[in-house]
Amino acid sequence: MTQSIRIDLFTDVVCPWCLIGTARLDQALATLPEDVNVEILHHPFLLDPTTPEAGQNTKERLKAKYGGDIDAMQARVEGAARDAGVPLDTSVQPMSYPTIKPHTLIRSAAPEHQYGLAKAFAAAYFLEGKNITDDGLLADIAAEHGFTREAALKLIEDEAENNTTKAMAVSASEQGINGVPFFIFNNQFAISGGQPLEVFQRAFRVALGEEALT
Repeated sequence: MTQSIRIDLFTDVVCPWCLIGTARLDQALATLPEDVNVEILHHPFLLDPTTPEAGQNTKERLKAKYGGDIDAMQARVEGAARDAGVPLDTSVQPMSYPTIKPHTLIRSAAPEHQYGLAKAFAAAYFLEGKNITDDGLLADIAAEHGFTREAALKLIEDEAENNTTKAMAVSASEQGINGVPFFIFNNQFAISGGQPLEVFQRAFRVALGEEALT
C-alpha cells in the first residue's frame, strides 16, 4: 500500500543553505522505498526583502549585516555544500537579487513542478551566476517545468500576483519562520537548516509512523 508524506518547504532562491538543504533532502528521498509518495509544496520566503531591484554585492551585504570575516563565512558554506555534493563556488555569483518574481512562478506552478522549478532557479543563480531578476531567463527555466514561456512572462509581469507573493512571504515571517530552509512534515513537525542526511531520514521515519517524535 502506498504511503504519503507531505512536506511544506520554505526556501529562498538566493539562500545557499537552501541549496544545501534541498541537496540533502534529495539524498534522503533517494533512500525511501518505492511505495512512499512524497509531495513537496513550496512557499515564499524573502531572505532580505530590502534587496534593490538592480541587486547588491553579496559580500558587502553580508559585511553590513554580520561584520566579521566574510571570506571565512563563505568558505564554510562552500565546504558544507561540497559535503552535500553541491559544487558551490561563491565567486561565481557575486550579487544578491530580489526574488519576488521567481517565487511567484514557483508558488503558481503545478505541485509536481514546484520543487524542481525552485531547484532550477537556485542552480541558475548559484552555479551559473545568472541574474534571476531577468524575465527572459525566468521564463526559459519555467518553460522546462510545466509553464509555457508566454504564461510565465504574463505571470511575473502581473503586479497583483507579485504582491500576493510578498504578502505570503510576510505571513511566513509572522508565523515565526525566520530562517530557511524550513521543512514541515505532514503539518506535524518541522526541521530547519541544511541538516545532515540522517536527520531527514529520521524525519521520514517519524512522518511514516515508524518512529516516535521525541
